[in-house]
Amino acid sequence: MKESNSNIQELSEKQILEAPESDYMNADQLEFFRRRLVQLHDTTRVRIQEAKDQMSTPISESDPNDRASSEEQSSIALRVVDREQKLLPKIQQSLERIRLGTYGYCLESDEPIGIPRLLARPTAEYCAEVKALKEIKEHHYKG
Repeated sequence: MKESNSNIQELSEKQILEAPESDYMNADQLEFFRRRLVQLHDTTRVRIQEAKDQMSTPISESDPNDRASSEEQSSIALRVVDREQKLLPKIQQSLERIRLGTYGYCLESDEPIGIPRLLARPTAEYCAEVKALKEIKEHHYKG
């Protein structure tokens, strides 16, 4: 495990939320989110592997109810793997935006995404207003 850079203070969620707007996406905050994203990446990979392991366990139940239950669990595990595998590239893109210095800013409007939104969804690419408009357009064009 890497040792933390001595120049960068480890912040808590509370400290980040209470920080003045002028501190938005400073080095300490970027390091906080970089660590959070790396941890999310690691835990996501573990969940994918656990789900794959569960699916690869042979079904040996002779009782039809047990077999059906086992097949249902495998189906759920497959959905988990699918969802989690879609998250990995988003985490990597977020880490790349940290490297480029664009993390925390809306890809469309360049407005700050906001600390509360990033704490809830560290892979957020859009500010809440732009995301809401995108979702309205998606629902409108699907119907």
